Amino acid sequence: MSRIGKKPIELPAGVQINLNDNTLTVKGPKGELTRNLHPDMILKIDEKEIVVERPSDNKNHRALHGTTRSIVANMVEGVTNGYEKKLELVGVGYRASKSGEKLVLAVGYSHPVEMVPEKGIEVEVPEQTKITIKGIDKERVGEFAANVRAVRAPEPYKGKGIKYAGERIRRKEGKTGK
Repeated sequence: MSRIGKKPIELPAGVQINLNDNTLTVKGPKGELTRNLHPDMILKIDEKEIVVERPSDNKNHRALHGTTRSIVANMVEGVTNGYEKKLELVGVGYRASKSGEKLVLAVGYSHPVEMVPEKGIEVEVPEQTKITIKGIDKERVGEFAANVRAVRAPEPYKGKGIKYAGERIRRKEGKTGK
C-alpha cells in the first residue's frame, strides 16, 4: 500500500470540496482550483478529511494512488496558503523590474527580456536582483519560475545567471594556465 496514498488529507476551515464525476473543485480563501482526476481513483470526502483509495492492486492503480493524493493535497494547500518561488539574479548588470504586469529582465542580452505571467500568477520584484512568484496552483507557479530561470540559467564557471533562492550551483574549475 502506498504510504503517501494512505494518508488522509485534512480539510482546513473555509475550504469547500466538490466532486462531479471525476472533476474535483476546491474553493478556499485564496481562490478556486478545478482539476480532472483519473476516473479509477476513489475519493471519500468527509467533513474534516479526504481519503484517496484505489480499486485494485494492479501496477497502474498503485502508481496513481500516491500521485492523486498529492495532487489533491496540493490543491487544498494552494487555496488556503498559496505557493511561492523565489529567484535571485547573479551577475554584473543583471536586474529585474516590473512594467505593469510584465516582468522585464536585463540579463546580458542585447535586449531586455519581457515575460507576461498568466492569469493567477503574481510576480513581485522586492529588489533588482530578487524575484518572487506567487499563486495558488503549485504546478503553474513552478512552471513560470522554471521559464524565468531558463532565460539565463546559471553557468558553472562564474555562477552568473538566474537561480532559485537557496540553490547551490555546482562550480567547475576554469582552464589551468602554464
